[in-house]
Amino acid sequence: MILYLQLFLSFMQIGFTSFGGLSMVPLINQEMLSHGWMTAAEVSDLVAIAEMTPGPLGLNIATFCGLRLAGLPGSFAATMGMLSPTFTVCVLVGIFYEKFRSSTVMKHAMYGIRPVCIGLILSVMITLSQTNYLINGAPYLTSIFIAVVVLVLMIRCKLSIPVLIAISAVLGLLLVR
Repeated sequence: MILYLQLFLSFMQIGFTSFGGLSMVPLINQEMLSHGWMTAAEVSDLVAIAEMTPGPLGLNIATFCGLRLAGLPGSFAATMGMLSPTFTVCVLVGIFYEKFRSSTVMKHAMYGIRPVCIGLILSVMITLSQTNYLINGAPYLTSIFIAVVVLVLMIRCKLSIPVLIAISAVLGLLLVR
């Protein structure tokens, strides 16, 4: 039982003191080594596996470390520890938002934040479009064709996102040589 608490507290500390991604790896390595839970080689192996699996790196590492050290309950404890900082911040933001959402300051702040969010989304769309639909400044017609086909299918047929991704993959395999 004490190991579960130690895993939870260790990964909670890592979650609160790091910025995610690869910045967590030295902290996780230090925690695993200082407790004598793993060797540096074992941590390195878990990081490599976590990098290959879908999902956030830190969360994957926490899950795998917990599983390796204490089975499924350990995996749960480490994962909950890693998630607790994010959960805490979200709860606090939710509480303060509910408390202040009718204030004029909050309304003005939200009027400023919304266009910034739209601008950020548009910026990502433009950046991704440049890398996916242009090759050396010239339009890549195959990618544009696939995008148009998927857009039409999405609007007209109301297909689900996984189906559209599968159709895109098949079109890519058929059209790109």
